[in-house]
Amino acid sequence: MKHLIAPSVLAADFGNLQRDIEMLNQSAAEWIHVDVMDGLFVPNISFGFPVMETLRKHAGKPLDVHLMITDPDRYVERFAQAGASVITVHYEACTHLHRTIEAIQGAGCRAGVALNPHTPVQLLQDILPMLDLVLIMSVNPGFGGQKFIPNTYKKIAELCRLPGAKDSLIIEVDGGVDSGNIAALRKAGAHAFVAGSAVFSAPDPAAMIAELNQIASIAFDVQV
Repeated sequence: MKHLIAPSVLAADFGNLQRDIEMLNQSAAEWIHVDVMDGLFVPNISFGFPVMETLRKHAGKPLDVHLMITDPDRYVERFAQAGASVITVHYEACTHLHRTIEAIQGAGCRAGVALNPHTPVQLLQDILPMLDLVLIMSVNPGFGGQKFIPNTYKKIAELCRLPGAKDSLIIEVDGGVDSGNIAALRKAGAHAFVAGSAVFSAPDPAAMIAELNQIASIAFDVQV
């Protein structure tokens, strides 16, 4: 499966958000990652529907919405209406995960489930055939710029071995992804890479996206 880079706008300059989104539109990124935090499920608050609507207005690429919120079922339909192409919820935040996935797909979006660093991938066994995406958190969710957790490689490999996944299942990694670990993540089996600080802290963010894309391509070529 082809890989893709999904820069996180959480690390963008919100004083120049339109400028940064237009840069992403012109870059090698394929998705735009949107981290939504409520201050309850994670100890931080990011943004909601007004910012989502601004992103939809300017974004020329799919919006990959990651809901780090409690009871996400309340807002699935609204995020779909606000422009989400992918909606990912946390396993740890959903009481009735099967129902939540059905709601996301019923709203016309790809459905993903995120796992915190302490959550075993085996817990997805029964729901895996329904999923379009699994997001492996490689940091504890809530803040950008955290240090990458090495156990992520093992979790990706374990996920790849679980039976029942669609051939089209996308394995995404979020947290501490940069040019130093993206090759190993690709070789472990990941397809989608969320990069925030690595992109927007670079002197040339578009060039960094191109570099990440190239490294991931080379890693896949070596793997096969």
